[in-house]
Amino acid sequence: MLRYDDHLPALLPTLSRGKHRSPRKGACFMEFASLLAGERWSDHPTCTHPLLAAVARHVNDHTSATGRARLAELIPSVIGLTGDDLHIDAAIALGSARLALPVVAAERQGVLAVAVLSCERVLAELDGRPVGVLEEQSRSALAQVPHAARWAEHFISAAQTAAISPKRFCRHAAPVIVHDAAQGIAQASVPDPDAMLGDLLVQAIDTCSALAGRDPNRDAVLTEPCGWPRAGAPEGSESRTRHLRRVGRALMAP
Repeated sequence: MLRYDDHLPALLPTLSRGKHRSPRKGACFMEFASLLAGERWSDHPTCTHPLLAAVARHVNDHTSATGRARLAELIPSVIGLTGDDLHIDAAIALGSARLALPVVAAERQGVLAVAVLSCERVLAELDGRPVGVLEEQSRSALAQVPHAARWAEHFISAAQTAAISPKRFCRHAAPVIVHDAAQGIAQASVPDPDAMLGDLLVQAIDTCSALAGRDPNRDAVLTEPCGWPRAGAPEGSESRTRHLRRVGRALMAP
């Protein structure tokens, strides 16, 4: 089995909770991504869609130390995954709300039920289709919390949530939704919250991958500042992708 100390340079930090001044102090998921991407050290790197990055930060911070180590394999997956389509924000927020809704505490269910219905409305408006027809996954999630679902329908009707523009919703509401989803899962009475938080991040990555354009530098070889030498680095784009995947597996190794 690959060993972390044997195969990775000492410069690479250890995943930990919160924001860090430098790699010597540790790294959150997105700070590590900025390092691997060769960007300036930041937990808001430009290489990743802002809402996907927000999901990654929340999952990183709410996951236990043991569970956080297992997230490392996913870090290369978010590099270069970005785009400007508002569908991305609405779809990530919707998936996050649907996943969390059935398991969060009762006092959170109403808010997340509103989130599901609001995201559905935004996506319908973006697609130019009638509002009110829900995806099967949304109907299933809401059916598990009928009281919260009825309250959410009444709230949206009274508040005229549909009047909020998709751009405003994605800029202001979507980040709150993914935060509430991650926090709700972390505090829920479920057998393995770490696994569910991991599912939240994987789902967001898959959603973004399906909707976003890939940065042309997505498969760039890790450079010297990141701790990998240029010599011997794979040249073909397919090989570079495999290289990033090997990096992820090495990061995950104990």
